[in-house]
Amino acid sequence: MINILVTLNANYIPPLKVMLHSLFSRNRNETIHVYLMHSTLSKEQLLDIEQFIQLYDQHFHPIFIDDTQFQDAPVFRHYTVEMYYRLAAHLFLPQSVDRILYLDPDIVVINPIKDFYEMDFEGNLFIASEHEHTTKIVQPINKFRLKTPAAKGYFNTGVLLMNIELMRRLIQMDVIYSFIKENKRLLILPDQDILNGLYWDKIKPVDSFRYNYDARYFELAKLYPMYKKDLVWIKMNTLFIHYCGKDKPWHNNYKGTLGFFYNYYEKKMNEKLEGSIFQDDRT
Repeated sequence: MINILVTLNANYIPPLKVMLHSLFSRNRNETIHVYLMHSTLSKEQLLDIEQFIQLYDQHFHPIFIDDTQFQDAPVFRHYTVEMYYRLAAHLFLPQSVDRILYLDPDIVVINPIKDFYEMDFEGNLFIASEHEHTTKIVQPINKFRLKTPAAKGYFNTGVLLMNIELMRRLIQMDVIYSFIKENKRLLILPDQDILNGLYWDKIKPVDSFRYNYDARYFELAKLYPMYKKDLVWIKMNTLFIHYCGKDKPWHNNYKGTLGFFYNYYEKKMNEKLEGSIFQDDRT
């Protein structure tokens, strides 16, 4: 059984469906439970998501969160209060859940994930990747800003394998609230800053090219003749393509090469939905 966690508002329901379609289609033999933490989704929207997931014979668990718990946390640009919910997931998930994989909705899954999902935490709270191409230059600034001089990296939270059993024992929300209050003006990528500022020594690193490929990097990598991780390598080895930043493949002006993965799964999803409607009409 694989547990998946998502947190979002209504604006991200369409890409969420594409992400879930890619996940289900690349992991057909797995039983998948999708936990959705939210504050503003309507009953109609939740029913729509549930019916979508049931088309794949998978399981849906919506969890309502009172957003006042993070009312003083900074939100700006395309960031919303829902981004903080994964930090409190251990408080709201059922006791039967001892690990869960958080995925941003702006991701597609292009290979089976079971081996990654079952990876040994080795005593850590999280397993995550660092986007070295964007963090290496600002690493000294991040260490100074977050007061983490011994940190070995700055990890992205878009793909986050979470040790819920250990989180229940070690993570205290008062500590998180205090960190937000003390550093409010310094938080740039708020949820990531909290994760890296408080738990930098409880994160097991994994290869971003396999487990959290930043689609923006592919365009830069093409400029290097010796770069070997081409499309063939990505198709064979990468699990998650992550469309980081404000430019998304569902926008009409998106020009990134790796957008074709999103377009492929969106097309296949629509074909499945059309086929389902056709079956309903026949019955």
